[in-house]
Amino acid sequence: MSHPAPRNILVTSALPYANGPLHLGHMLEQVQTDIWVRFQKSRGNNCIYVCADDAHGTAIMLTAEKLGITPEQQIADMQASHEADSAGFSIGFDNFYSTHSDENRIWSETIYKRLEANGHIAKREISQAFDPEKQLFLADRFIKGTCPRCKTEDQYGDNCESCGATYSPAELINPVSAISGATPIEKDSDHYFFKLPEFQDMLKQWIDSGTLQPQVANKLREWTEAGLQEWDISRDAPYFGFEIPGAPGKFFYVWLDAPIGYLASFQNYCERENLNFGDYWDLGSQAELYHFIGKDIINFHGLFWPAMLHSAQLRTPTAIYVHGFLTVNGTKMSKSRGTFINASTYLEHLDAEYLRYYFAAKLSASVDDIDLNLEDFVQRVNSDVVGKVVNIASRCAGFLRKGFDNTLTEECAEPELVGEFIAAGAQIGELYELREFNKAIRQIISLADRANQYIDEKKPWVLAKQEGSEQEVHQVCSVGINLFRVLLTYLKPVLPVMAQKSEAFLNCPLDWTDLQAPLLNHKLSKFKPLMTRIEGKQVEAMIEASTQQPPAATLDSKKKKAASKGAPPSPSTIEFDDFAKVDLRIVEIIAADHVEGADKLLRLTLSLGDSECQVFSGIKDAYRPEDLVGKLTVLVANLAPRKMRFGMSEGMVLAAGPGGEDIFLLEPHAGAKPGMKVT
Repeated sequence: MSHPAPRNILVTSALPYANGPLHLGHMLEQVQTDIWVRFQKSRGNNCIYVCADDAHGTAIMLTAEKLGITPEQQIADMQASHEADSAGFSIGFDNFYSTHSDENRIWSETIYKRLEANGHIAKREISQAFDPEKQLFLADRFIKGTCPRCKTEDQYGDNCESCGATYSPAELINPVSAISGATPIEKDSDHYFFKLPEFQDMLKQWIDSGTLQPQVANKLREWTEAGLQEWDISRDAPYFGFEIPGAPGKFFYVWLDAPIGYLASFQNYCERENLNFGDYWDLGSQAELYHFIGKDIINFHGLFWPAMLHSAQLRTPTAIYVHGFLTVNGTKMSKSRGTFINASTYLEHLDAEYLRYYFAAKLSASVDDIDLNLEDFVQRVNSDVVGKVVNIASRCAGFLRKGFDNTLTEECAEPELVGEFIAAGAQIGELYELREFNKAIRQIISLADRANQYIDEKKPWVLAKQEGSEQEVHQVCSVGINLFRVLLTYLKPVLPVMAQKSEAFLNCPLDWTDLQAPLLNHKLSKFKPLMTRIEGKQVEAMIEASTQQPPAATLDSKKKKAASKGAPPSPSTIEFDDFAKVDLRIVEIIAADHVEGADKLLRLTLSLGDSECQVFSGIKDAYRPEDLVGKLTVLVANLAPRKMRFGMSEGMVLAAGPGGEDIFLLEPHAGAKPGMKVT
């Protein structure tokens, strides 16, 4: 089969500002970009993903001053934090750099000089608010006062958060500097402007070219039809940034050198990888260039940036892909409600793959906002990924290990079914290409439903008990594993960590280009847990941590409080209603492993039929791990997860006996099945 020549693709996402930690809104964009990039790489294309920290501006200078450090130290600390958070979400940057770099300074100066040589830079005197105490000019957001409309105090210099009015800082009543509290004065200064109106025709053609989503193109037309204005690209000292060539004391406005950071980061990558920079950025380049951004910055990327590139004789983007804002539980992220969630806080409580999957299930090619509904988040991940996709492998792996030496059949019993799954990749791939991730996920989960339906109809657990049915069990489970392999190949851009674990289990790479036929007579590795269920308590803990409230009282503190009131705790008795809340379930032990560094614990992976969980149990002296696999036992299924130094224990298996070698797991009656409730 011949394959098309690989495409050369350069991809960027918006540069996070080096003045604060990443939050889940940042991760929405990075995850969207990363999924698309991973998909392109899975198809054999040469796809490069670069980004950088946006490291200049007055805000960074003031933050560093407040912290008693240099701006350079501030941006270095923040870049380390950003890179750690992105890595925690498996964002596969090929290069992550900084706009405070030699490459970015040189490119900023080069582009500015080209604009100047082409007559696209103007210089004129303007009057601005000036802080006489701090001796610096004040942007609107650094001025506060009383709203001239509703008279609400302590409002910023461009809009009122109380009544929504917009105005100029000069209209504020009793304006003060938000930095020093001093009353601003008016002061004149020479500023430099980019002559954007001269690109009216070029931008109209650009907007109408199909490069942009329809909603974005319509928004940009509103600006062009209203009349473009010259863009102020300079700021006065003191300012943390690059000084404008030939203009002492004048600095490039942060939004001039921020998008140029795309070029700088890519050049840094090219020098390291010995790649030709011009093949991607020169006029006439045959490479593809894509920017993924949020809808709040389309004016910079959709107007200023292409006009600058056009004047500087550099190519413009192939397309700009814009996404909406992230809301949580239907509203704007809120610190008071605990829904303004930093990336690091999420990672302390939940697996990044949960959110990668949920974002993929919601993202489309539109500019609509994306809502992270936390209840739906838990339900969808548990149902789709754990209950449907992982379930296929866990249901089949045990039979193949116990009866068939972890080896698949020499012939496929259902070639048409496996072939249909492989053929579905063409449409799923097209949906990934178009960034219609939600539609791709729906198709993948629909296939997972079909795979589970096939296994349910064949009932290998029933066949395994019937004499002479061994071959059919082998065939059914081999087909199931092949269907699982196809599904994980399609999900690999979304769930790279789970895909890596699956590759170890399947003992083969999950490459889209290799999906041509089923695996036959193929030896599998030992099955290990791929993903555990989300517990509501994990989400609650994340919300609590995000509100920065003191943690809820522990059981011990409650006991101490009760004892201090003359009501000593009674650990030996509980009410019947409390006991009735215990949820006992039949489970199958599908994996058992030693725990490194633990003398008495075994790590048990348990199947409840439609889901899996992990439990640490102190039964090592009584059982060998290999003797436990395949056994049924009883689990306390609604016990709050307990974070141990070895990992999360998600319940408790019931055992009896004095302990040590004399402890015995409870084994249910014949006919019991995983997931059955014990009453």
